[in-house]
Amino acid sequence: MANLYTIENLLQGKEYRSRTLSGEIITAEKNNSYVYGSDTQAYLCLIRTPNSLHDKYRVVAVKMGDE
Repeated sequence: MANLYTIENLLQGKEYRSRTLSGEIITAEKNNSYVYGSDTQAYLCLIRTPNSLHDKYRVVAVKMGDE
């Protein structure tokens, strides 16, 4: 039997990096409030930073499809 993964599960534990924040993705949930294009889905991610007492939220766009 094959393992079944969701995008949320695959994002958790990954490193997040931007110009203003870097840390580990703790949780991810699909968010339809943000639209980046017809072939992407937006996920609201909670980022845990090593140098801060407070976790931060960021929206991550995930490209769907083969290309």
